Amino acid sequence: MRIEEQNIRDILASNIKENRKKCGFSQEKLAEKAGISTPFVAMIEVSRKFPTPDVLERIAGALNIKTYQLFAVPPSPEEAMEQLRRDIVSEIKQTVGESVAIAVKVALAQR
Repeated sequence: MRIEEQNIRDILASNIKENRKKCGFSQEKLAEKAGISTPFVAMIEVSRKFPTPDVLERIAGALNIKTYQLFAVPPSPEEAMEQLRRDIVSEIKQTVGESVAIAVKVALAQR
């Protein structure tokens, strides 16, 4: 399914499941930590139920993330590659700048 075709329930379901797995939690463990039932977690993760704002906050807290992150849409592969390119270019510029500064300092010290 393309991101543009996902609805809010699908985005929420995917993010909860992904973050739950990153934490190493079973649905049962997440339910316990968030104070909800395991079947409710399962229903949320398959987009059959939508939690209240209070429950969203408890789920996010259990997953150690901010509530808004439950609704984050991952970047497209193109956007991710562009961000990676920008990060690499920035790192190269910083490294080169630091190297030049050190070289100039050494050269001036040798005078």
